[in-house]
Amino acid sequence: MTPSRSDGAPADAQTASVTLDLEGLDALVDVLKRRGRTVVGPTVRDGAIVLAELDSAGELPGGWGVELEAGQYRIRRRDDDAVFAHSAGPQSWKTFLHPERVRQWTADRAPDGDLAVRVDTPRSVAYAFLGVRPCDLRAIRILDRVMTGGRYQDSAYLSRRTGAFLIAVECTEPGATCFCVSMGAGPAVDAGYDLALTEVLDAEGHRFLCRSGSEEGAAVLAALPHRSADDATRTAAAGAVRQAAERMGRSMPPVDLRTLMRDNLEAERWDDVTSRCLSCGNCTMVCPTCFCTTTEDVTDLTGDHAERWSRWDSCYDLDFSGLHTGPVRATPRSRYRQWLTHKLGTWHDQFDSSGCVGCGRCIVWCPTGIDLTEEAHALHDEATRTRGHGDLSGQG
Repeated sequence: MTPSRSDGAPADAQTASVTLDLEGLDALVDVLKRRGRTVVGPTVRDGAIVLAELDSAGELPGGWGVELEAGQYRIRRRDDDAVFAHSAGPQSWKTFLHPERVRQWTADRAPDGDLAVRVDTPRSVAYAFLGVRPCDLRAIRILDRVMTGGRYQDSAYLSRRTGAFLIAVECTEPGATCFCVSMGAGPAVDAGYDLALTEVLDAEGHRFLCRSGSEEGAAVLAALPHRSADDATRTAAAGAVRQAAERMGRSMPPVDLRTLMRDNLEAERWDDVTSRCLSCGNCTMVCPTCFCTTTEDVTDLTGDHAERWSRWDSCYDLDFSGLHTGPVRATPRSRYRQWLTHKLGTWHDQFDSSGCVGCGRCIVWCPTGIDLTEEAHALHDEATRTRGHGDLSGQG
């Protein structure tokens, strides 16, 4: 189950593609704001491309790109004015749909001892997310399954997600740490969007091939200045996406990753990687699908006012698996192994998909430059070398 109209239109129900220019992109933000939506998209702040509320398309990072490597991130000036030619930044859309810290309730004690408990109701926000990468579009669908697809639903997530308007942007310039092709999550978009853009910048000009994927998307598109897409623009857009798929910076081994994780729990490689792991949890904080939370109860100095907060937690935290006898996963080795085997393996058992979309954020924002694709290759190589595995073929 997906709680948004964005996932309701199959690919064959999309409208014919049209072309927008920069004026059309400006109009897109204006139309969405007039429809009562809070527009969020990428912008340059504090030496990074971050997600923030936008007042106009002029705040988008035109002319800015990024340089990525394991443990390294920097923005750079481009030789052109491309708006979406940058890879995933330190935030994902999880920041808005599943915020880092949320108050759940407050309690106050009156002088006569009576208690008044008030449950916090999430503020209703009609979001429009502009610039959702294919990997992040897949991540949102995965979060939908985690947060709302089971017997128990997260009502706060559902209130933010329901009705969110998603404007996807196909990837035409992957970063050095991207591997969405290995995870089947890009660089093209398939379903789950209201509008999809592909940026084209060539001798014919700067423009965006645009198609709708929902009724509301079609209505918004009809309100924008546009023209029918010509063959040259369609060909250029398709070629740019195809070339992006051919130059991914990273890849996973071409094996069943679920089986690889399951059958190599005692591999020596776990010792190697965890000798470098700081157990800081950065990878879980920047991951667009990690969802674990804990609760904090706080009071004021009088003891008459109390609050309960939900905040992100990480399986790298020693207390995360704490029981009355101590933590279940007491060593960095056990905690790193838990994260990677869950993300690539046992996530399938819980949610019928991988938990990884190939965005590469965990590689970039690891302070010691640990690369999960490198670790997957190393585990596969060790398994092949020590046990002569011949049963891991097939993409996971």
